Amino acid sequence: MTKRLCLLGIILMAVNAAGAADKLTAFEPTQEWPDNNGVHINAHGGGVLFHDGVYYWFGEHKIGGRRGNTAQVGVHCYSSTDLYNWKDAGVALTVSNDPNSEIVSGSIIERPKVVYNAKTEKFVMWFHLELRGQDYTAARTAVAVSDTVTGPYTYLRSFRPNAGKHPINVTERDLRPSRENYFQRDIERGQMARDMTVFVDDDGKAYHIAAAEENVTLHVSLLTDDYLDFTGTFSRVLVRRSREAPAVLKRNGKYYLLSSGCTGWAPNAAEYAVADNIFGPYETKGSPCVGYNPDTEMGAELTFGGQSTFLLPVEGKKDAFIGMFDAWRPNNPIDGRYIWLPVEFKDDGKMVIQYRQRWDLSVFD
Repeated sequence: MTKRLCLLGIILMAVNAAGAADKLTAFEPTQEWPDNNGVHINAHGGGVLFHDGVYYWFGEHKIGGRRGNTAQVGVHCYSSTDLYNWKDAGVALTVSNDPNSEIVSGSIIERPKVVYNAKTEKFVMWFHLELRGQDYTAARTAVAVSDTVTGPYTYLRSFRPNAGKHPINVTERDLRPSRENYFQRDIERGQMARDMTVFVDDDGKAYHIAAAEENVTLHVSLLTDDYLDFTGTFSRVLVRRSREAPAVLKRNGKYYLLSSGCTGWAPNAAEYAVADNIFGPYETKGSPCVGYNPDTEMGAELTFGGQSTFLLPVEGKKDAFIGMFDAWRPNNPIDGRYIWLPVEFKDDGKMVIQYRQRWDLSVFD
């Protein structure tokens, strides 16, 4: 019996040693990124929430083939304590089998972002929703809620925001009817909301930032105190600059808004803008990217083959942020890759995102 126990102990030690050896200790952009089951992480167009000492990564669950560009499963969740190694936490929001549901299988669910509301103690998920069979014409934003961070999330509704409202920075030109004045066209039914993110400020107020007006202009909207609706207070920013894929960080009292051009699945040049107020006005600064990605054979002018999705604060490190980018593979979406890179700042506040084939969090020390 003693020999058997000793043998069992040796086996367990070997298994634990093997598991420790398999632990990731660095980021390797564009490479396959296995979860705790050895399966490539399936959380595209995602965002990360830090809650009670744990990071939670939410993203679009893709399947193989072109059909994977529509929602066939839902929103996947992963958890981590070190940002390198992620545990599969399951599907947080599941598509419906009810043909009358707005999130029926075959609809389009993109860029899910989850935030925690300390007042209601609820976890709130916002995402871009396109109704099944309507391509990208619905241009809605949608919200779901859960009592627990990993879900399941209960779908509430979708809509076009700020119906009947004028932005706080409205101009006479904005109200002038014309064939290309998409803002004026959509006042009554609500403004379009495609690529989006959610940002919670230091004071607990939450903002929804989305590509609107046929992707010509971004809208920054204040959410209600429970984060479940819009207050009607919003601004139009980067007007007529055709930007999408917004991501936001705050540093030294300034708001950095990172975005992408509008070229569909094809990569283009990232651009960032800076403001003293989240509602703007924003001053454009050009691309923050530097370097070359040998895996995609693309440089800074094409954002290394990626598109922005989130700017992730690293807990416990001052002014430490990770730029999260997706390298889309629309012909086989499940194989889409992730390009995570450190965000650096020069003395003058300039944002720099340098390509690195392998790096770890010590760059922030």
